Formats: sequence, structure tokens, C-alpha cells
Amino acid sequence: MRIAEILSRKGHDVATVTPDTTVRTLLGLLAQLNIGAVVVSPDDSTIAGIVSERDVVRRLHEYGAQILDSTVSAIMTHEVRTCTPADHVDGLRKTMTEHRIRHLPVVEEDRLVGIVSIGDVVKSAISELATERQHLAEYIQGRY
Repeated sequence: MRIAEILSRKGHDVATVTPDTTVRTLLGLLAQLNIGAVVVSPDDSTIAGIVSERDVVRRLHEYGAQILDSTVSAIMTHEVRTCTPADHVDGLRKTMTEHRIRHLPVVEEDRLVGIVSIGDVVKSAISELATERQHLAEYIQGRY
């Protein structure tokens, strides 16, 4: 399965914040949208970074509550791994596991076109297994 299939099911919407957004505002957005990460973008198209709940928790532990009034640019991950709609989910699963990444922005022609989470990857694996199981059952029952 390709990333494009996941995006066709879940949509291309990506929550973004600008680099100067406060961490406090970021937390409100994460809670409101019930998501774990947002892409940091000055223009909703290019990627300056990504910031997750993990980033907030780690910086809170390191610097204390004053981090809430800092900007997301102070706590975001600057080197962002991305994928394309043409990439295979298997490769993405490996990348996410090896690098302990839960969210990957999807980029096409240097433009942000979606985001894939580890949950999306797991759902696709479950869907593939269910389809495979169905085909095997039909084969065993002689319906093929």
C-alpha cells in the first residue's frame, strides 16, 4: 500500500502552527483537535519543523513552566523526516520504528500535502491483513 491510499482515506488536512506560536497556544490546539503533533510552517506549505506532545513534555521537564510562554520554534524538531504519496507503507513503518517517530509529514513537489501517524500505519497493516485473510479463506473454500 502507498501513502497516497492512506491520504485518500483520511484526507489531506494538516494542523500547522507558525514558528512564533506560543507553546501554550500549541497545547490548546493539540487538545482541541485531539492530535499528538503539528507541523510548524510559516505558510501552511513549507516545513520549518514539527512539534509534538513529547517535545512539550521533555522541555517542561528540562526548563519548567516558563517554557509555556516560549515559541514553538524553541522546542520543535528542526530536522524533519518526510515521505511522499508514492512511498510504500512498509518503508514508512520501518522508518518510524527505527527513528521512534510517530508523525511524518507528506510532501509532494516541496509542498506539504498531508501527514501520516503511526496509527494510520497500523490501521493500514490491519486492513491489509484482513484482506489477505479474506482471500485465503475464499481460496480454501474454493471460491477462487
